[in-house]
Amino acid sequence: MTDDRLQRLWDVEEIKRLKARYFRHLDAKEWDDFREVFAADARIDIGGVVRTLDEFISLTRAWLGDAVTVHSGSMPEIAVTGPGEAVGIWSMHDYIAFPDDGGPPRGMHGYGHYHETYRQVDGRWRIHTIRLTRLRIDPFEGGIPDV
Repeated sequence: MTDDRLQRLWDVEEIKRLKARYFRHLDAKEWDDFREVFAADARIDIGGVVRTLDEFISLTRAWLGDAVTVHSGSMPEIAVTGPGEAVGIWSMHDYIAFPDDGGPPRGMHGYGHYHETYRQVDGRWRIHTIRLTRLRIDPFEGGIPDV
């Protein structure tokens, strides 16, 4: 195997590990570590609204901070597109349960795909853009609180 092909395989594995950290830090509410998986100029499109990294972290922390969340990604399609640049698509599932307020359970199961670009920053892979496309949302009996 050529050195170039070996490097591409290594880069793909590093991006998989990056995405694993994304899910782990999000669900553990480790906001400083969660921020570190992104490039400083990241753009995140969730629900058709594009946000800066600061906006996204702030909104996510406020909305999910007290919720029990379980995010997972699988079947990654990752391609290194150039030196220090890559694209990827991940199948995703998320479970979000909001704190009990005395009424019916609030939260959701969601399914869809993450469409992402990655860039190397100081020799480490970072998420540069995310666009989440939802295929299905199954709300709990009490619905989903507003963001």
